[in-house]
Amino acid sequence: MMCEITFKKGAQGNLHAHPHRQITYVAQGSFRFTIADEARTVKQGDSILIPPDAVHGVKALEDGMLIDVFSPMRQEFV
Repeated sequence: MMCEITFKKGAQGNLHAHPHRQITYVAQGSFRFTIADEARTVKQGDSILIPPDAVHGVKALEDGMLIDVFSPMRQEFV
């Protein structure tokens, strides 16, 4: 399943984990991701892989948009 998420500068996705594999594509803006105690900055055109059960979160460094792809589908988003 695929989701589009928009962020205003400074907005955060709090640290959390789920059993789904997640691939995130940065459609617009730049973001600071924390995945399993490793922080990295990604910008428009970059993508990032989040393994199942990895604790992760994100902060928008500017207004932006992420495209998240989850496998298997996240039933709670339907």
